[in-house]
Amino acid sequence: MQDGSLLLATKISLMRLAVAFSIALIAGTTLGLLNGTVPLFRRTVGALALGLQTLPSICWLPLAIVWFGLSERAILFVTLMGALLAITIAVTDGILNIPPLYLRAARMMGARGFRLYREVMIPAAFPAIISGAKQGWAFAWRSLMAGELIGVSKGALGLGQQLNVGRDLNDMSLVLAVMALLIGIGIVADRLVFTRIENSVRRRWGLATA
Repeated sequence: MQDGSLLLATKISLMRLAVAFSIALIAGTTLGLLNGTVPLFRRTVGALALGLQTLPSICWLPLAIVWFGLSERAILFVTLMGALLAITIAVTDGILNIPPLYLRAARMMGARGFRLYREVMIPAAFPAIISGAKQGWAFAWRSLMAGELIGVSKGALGLGQQLNVGRDLNDMSLVLAVMALLIGIGIVADRLVFTRIENSVRRRWGLATA
């Protein structure tokens, strides 16, 4: 901490996570909406996404290295794939579990196309979307660490790469410091972001506990 290396590694890892997770959230939500509303899409792409979800995210690393080499893009790709499928499946389930009465009432009142998505389907599926985002963030964080730990890029060192350095140098203090940082970041992200959003959704839906 004194020489700033861990703070710099934390910044680098969080920047990588922000880029990959943002793409995964947008793409996963879009794919989930299509899966939930287009039967042909669900039978083809949706079935493929469900099968790929069983594949450990670290398995994407060899493919990423072949495609992108030892680069930032390889790590971002592994992180993206770690989150994308989890978000897609969660959003799909949320759309499929919308009460049909909501959709029939919306169509009777003239909601069609994008308006139906914006005003009915996305709000009704929002709890599932938040749950998928939370799960996708956890998968993305783990995938990022695996990608940084195993597939060292030629760029700046992230937290996973600092773990690798600690292992190579037999530096237990560095290894434990990075592990403590990873746990701390996970707790802070959950408490400051996802827990607040979930509590807000519960209050809106009348599910908040006393």
